[in-house]
Amino acid sequence: MGFKYLLVVMCLLACSASLACKAPSDGLMRVRLKRRSLDIKSLSSARIKAVVSKNHLEADGVYLKNYLDAQYFGEIGIGSPPQSFKVVFDTGSSNLWVPSSKCIMSIGCIIHSKYRSKLSSTYKKIGTPCKIPIGRGAIYGFFSQDYVKIGDMIIRDQDFAEITKEGSLEFLAMHFDGVLGLGFQNFSVGEVTPVWYNMIEQGHTGQKIFSLWLNQDPMAKIGGEIVFGGIDWKHFRGDHTYVPISRKGYWQIELDDIRIAKDSSGLCEGGCSAIIDSGKSLIAGPTSIVTQINHAIGAEGYVSYECKNIVHTYGDTIWKFITKGIRPEIVCVDLGLCSRNGSHSYRKNEFIETVVHGETWGETGTRESPFCTFCDMIVLWVQVQLKQRNAKEKILKHIDELCEKLPNPIGQSFIDCNSISTMPPITFMIGNKAFPLSPEQYVLRVEEGCSTVCYGGFVGLDVHASQGPLWVLGDLFLGAYHTVFDYGNLRIGFAEAV
Repeated sequence: MGFKYLLVVMCLLACSASLACKAPSDGLMRVRLKRRSLDIKSLSSARIKAVVSKNHLEADGVYLKNYLDAQYFGEIGIGSPPQSFKVVFDTGSSNLWVPSSKCIMSIGCIIHSKYRSKLSSTYKKIGTPCKIPIGRGAIYGFFSQDYVKIGDMIIRDQDFAEITKEGSLEFLAMHFDGVLGLGFQNFSVGEVTPVWYNMIEQGHTGQKIFSLWLNQDPMAKIGGEIVFGGIDWKHFRGDHTYVPISRKGYWQIELDDIRIAKDSSGLCEGGCSAIIDSGKSLIAGPTSIVTQINHAIGAEGYVSYECKNIVHTYGDTIWKFITKGIRPEIVCVDLGLCSRNGSHSYRKNEFIETVVHGETWGETGTRESPFCTFCDMIVLWVQVQLKQRNAKEKILKHIDELCEKLPNPIGQSFIDCNSISTMPPITFMIGNKAFPLSPEQYVLRVEEGCSTVCYGGFVGLDVHASQGPLWVLGDLFLGAYHTVFDYGNLRIGFAEAV
């Protein structure tokens, strides 16, 4: 009797631990998603870099993206028996790829699960080499064929890429093993049939749709859910607003307008588009409009903000120290912003390097914070201005303006967490209906130790005039709106997520 109870408990545990279980009541196939918590290091690495190549856009419209921005991933199995992989379900690409056991010379493969063809009884060799764009570079490998398990579905004879070489350190920083593209076949590398197509062809879905819900609660155990073949009604309220696909190859739609508070940006008078991309966490758009948004929400570049913060906090003291004859090279040490002794010269490349990595090297070989770099630069600027016999108020104002001109290699915009409640909504007009994002929805809160840092979720993206203006609506938007990708009718639907 006790053995029977043990079997029951084991079965219940197995079902509860599963990332995807078929719901017998509605016949839908659900895959639960995990949410990766952001930290400053990973967010800084997640900036959009050369997202769109103008030459590619003119030739074939290939959209290059950085998967480091993705926050949500789920588990699939490849092979017989299934080998488990964590993948991003990405509507912005079309290929399935995972690391290969033959990836032995790339550091990134060491920390990720690898596909081993010798362990699968359903593996079929293809061997055609491939190159898949990712971030600023590419990953390399070859195509193979095997069974793919998603939830309770088994997709037979699915072509996928085994990755044998990663082209940059971006792959090393990924919190997932690979990507399962849910885009269209005409932009699939190698013209490989996407998993979603085979899922339909093999009769696994009653309807030619899949729907996506991303949980915005960072404390929740379930990060989100993707449903193949239907819609889970408990994840949204009201009706979906459907709009047609405007460009086959991407889940791309037309935008009517983008509003900052109640004011139109004026961008879409001649028409503009948006790619709905579950593999991107941020929202990207034309720099001219993103600049307006960042101005309206008080966003500043991280470098500019921290530089100005030191001016406002320590400017008067730095002035006093220098005018009283304290040696410039020890001013920042006395302020507690630097720990090294002696002077230190700064070169442009060195400054950018220190900001990117959040540290600098002192003469004694110890690591310094970027505040030390900013302080030393401000001391130098004060010295230069004093030689010109300028008054203190004029000098500090000028230095504040210099901070505005500093480059921002980190790529994200910095926001005062205390001012979020006063920020305006940013609204996307789609299908003659308003889809607003509140400040709480478009601001990223990043916990770092005992403090919280806030970043704006908007970044610049400028494309060739023939393809623009173009927006990329990533997880910040998809978290606010439950989304239905209707392949059968070539349309996308949005409803308020709950």
